[in-house]
Amino acid sequence: MKNRHPAPAQTPLPKIGLALAGGGPLGAIYEIGALCALQESLQGINFTQLQHYVGVSAGGFIAAGLANGITPQQLFSLFIEDRKRHTEAFDPSWLLRPAFAEIFSRSLRLPALMLVGAWHSSFGRRSLMNALERLGPSLPTGIFSNTQIDVELTQLFSKPGRTNDFRQLRSRLTLVATELDSSKAVSFGRPGWDHVPISKAVQASAALPGLFPPVEIDGQHFVDGALIKTMHASIALDDGVDLMLCLNPLVPFDASAPSRSGDAWMPWAAPMPIPRIVEGGLPAVLSQTFRSLIHSRLELGLKSYEYAYPNTDIVLIEPSHHDPELYLANTFSYSQRRHLAEHAYQQTRQMLRANQTGLSSKLGYHGITLNHAVLDDVNRHLCQSKRPSTRVGLSLTKLHNILDNLQQAMKVASPEDIH
Repeated sequence: MKNRHPAPAQTPLPKIGLALAGGGPLGAIYEIGALCALQESLQGINFTQLQHYVGVSAGGFIAAGLANGITPQQLFSLFIEDRKRHTEAFDPSWLLRPAFAEIFSRSLRLPALMLVGAWHSSFGRRSLMNALERLGPSLPTGIFSNTQIDVELTQLFSKPGRTNDFRQLRSRLTLVATELDSSKAVSFGRPGWDHVPISKAVQASAALPGLFPPVEIDGQHFVDGALIKTMHASIALDDGVDLMLCLNPLVPFDASAPSRSGDAWMPWAAPMPIPRIVEGGLPAVLSQTFRSLIHSRLELGLKSYEYAYPNTDIVLIEPSHHDPELYLANTFSYSQRRHLAEHAYQQTRQMLRANQTGLSSKLGYHGITLNHAVLDDVNRHLCQSKRPSTRVGLSLTKLHNILDNLQQAMKVASPEDIH
């Protein structure tokens, strides 16, 4: 806890920022489940009335929804629940539609490129490999189409009480994308870029290169905002927020330690042993590599924030590195999405219980308290539970929380207080 002067009798409401990192559909599912747990468990904060929202990639969809007054529970209904039960819902299966327009337009270049390549190869001017490289412009820049993001969000934000215009929002919203030609971050919602529709900014921020084609806006092409930074929380920090909440859904998995999923530490989760990463083949190795790269960059950023913004409290919320559930997830299944949202919800509740001593001190300064009645309610679920917790498991979980909080109290206590 940072040293501050005593607060006056009447203090203005704290300025709270929320930064949401990307992570594809899986990241959005985790962030929705975590936000539902935070909204229920924290008193004194309304996640639809914060000072500044910063969203990157999939986190941009969540940030735009919150800034439009859509609660975490409503986001759960829109994104997680079965579309058959809800007239307005965001279905991740839309993101699996092939980019036919991009594929067709690129294929039209193929005959001319093949002719030029054959000409150079026949006359020995270039090697066959160089001739084949000339065919590169005929390859599509993305496999799947992301145009439906703009279409569906335009409709979602056109409902009464919502807006697709950054300038009409009550709170500040910033969605970050990367301008492809310059490789510079662009903050949609800031002056000069606030005329772009929110839906189009979300589409641009989530355009992962290779998976989705770049999004053209005002004659420029944009791709995923996470190429430059993982979270871009400094945008809100520069505005002078008092408390910065950061949600990061992707962490590297620690397969060297025994899995705690399914034991007393996570009594809601089914046992899921995981082998060594290498045994998962190329997808597992690439996933671990990608997660490690973006997380190490995030850690460096957070350390720099502590020095650059000493008057702002920063709280990072992310999954456990020992939990295989989110690492092995299939996020395009309705049943799996409900399970993962419940898992994120319960894991966040567990994190709040295990770290309540340190969090109470940091959040309390900003008028936010933990709702212990909600946190201690073992029957509380985001989705209907299919595996009730045992009494032994719950007792061991409570003991684990007590030991964690005792350890935190020992750390913050001064040496003369410990005998």
